[in-house]
Amino acid sequence: MQVKRFFAADMRIAMKMVRDELGADAAIVGNRRVAGGVELTAVLDYPMEPATPHRANPALEAELRKTQARIASAHAELSQPVVAQAAKNRQVQDEKPATGTALPEQKPAPAALDPRALEAMYSELHGLRELIEVQLGSIAWGQEQSRRPQQAGLWRKLQRIGLPAEQSRSLLEKVSTIDDPRQAWRMLLAHLAQSIKVSKVEPLEQGGVIALVGMAGVGKTTTLAKLAARYVLKYGSQNIAVASMDNYRIGAQEQLKTLGRILDIPVVQIDPSQPLSKSLAPLARKRVVLIDTAGLPASDPMLRMQLEALSDKGIQSKNYLVLAATSQSQVLKASWHNYRRCGLAGCILTKLDEAGSLGDVLGLTIGQHLPIAYLGDGPRIPDDLHLPRSHQLVSRAVSLQAGEAPSEEAMADMFAGLYSNASRQAG
Repeated sequence: MQVKRFFAADMRIAMKMVRDELGADAAIVGNRRVAGGVELTAVLDYPMEPATPHRANPALEAELRKTQARIASAHAELSQPVVAQAAKNRQVQDEKPATGTALPEQKPAPAALDPRALEAMYSELHGLRELIEVQLGSIAWGQEQSRRPQQAGLWRKLQRIGLPAEQSRSLLEKVSTIDDPRQAWRMLLAHLAQSIKVSKVEPLEQGGVIALVGMAGVGKTTTLAKLAARYVLKYGSQNIAVASMDNYRIGAQEQLKTLGRILDIPVVQIDPSQPLSKSLAPLARKRVVLIDTAGLPASDPMLRMQLEALSDKGIQSKNYLVLAATSQSQVLKASWHNYRRCGLAGCILTKLDEAGSLGDVLGLTIGQHLPIAYLGDGPRIPDDLHLPRSHQLVSRAVSLQAGEAPSEEAMADMFAGLYSNASRQAG
């Protein structure tokens, strides 16, 4: 019998370590939270043999689902005593007699639950939940390959593009009745193109106040320079101005001043102590006013003030979220979450020339229904700024797909992520 402990940052990595070292037949006999991650104890009852292809096990899946239900029930039961005790305390407080009234003899109240014990129980339940999700993901992927091999092949292709699992599942449902693999793939890409929203009218043609928001380093100032140059080349410099809310980076201010001298357009530095409408009042006659903003941390109070100013209905600013195609999925999601408060008219994708994949950024724009207004794919001003075409974006995403097919573990982890998302939405 082989017994071994595995330490990892999260449950999925730990399970992969178990599979890689002990094989698919190893049994998990213990799991617990430790500093920096999780600890799994795995047992293998007999010498390791070459791994065999995974087969669906309906009985095991049913048992895992029962365990998952029991975990959800345990969560509910854990919360009930606390809620009940709080309600009882409130009732006792309400019924407490006035001062001077004799109190009947009361039995001692039951001791409150130990917070440390509750925390340990929640931690253990969370670990079990992660373990079940990983196992269910592996089972689901094995069943997908055995029952619907064509769909499994399409899943792999979409993962090579890097498209998130939720968008992949939605697209695959639309081609599930097509038998020919090539036709299914062509139709799937057509549906993907249709799901990508692009701005119907170019923002510069609409005019008005246009603000670029987003995290530091995504290319807001360079994109603004491209927009300004694009407008001046087409309409001249009389009806456009630039304003900057970035009072933190001297380099950004100097870049805009240089841009103003080259294009012969006014550049205004906005005073954060004054209302934005007052700062923009001298530019009221301009057909287009481009606003550059500071990429501030989410915890910075100045970010909230900046977004509140841009959301002022009196200004009628059209705010565009600048997203770098090189950013990871979590960074893109955080950017959308932080800046959606100002009301987003759409987004601008930058650094497409540096991106190794477009799946994550396209997945965000599709999932959040963000129209794409412009594409930036290089440093040249204004040559490297283009209007988006959804079918061209899909072609570019396919051309950047990974050279190797995703591993079995990666596909199982993706399905586990689907189970995890479904559990969070249900909760």
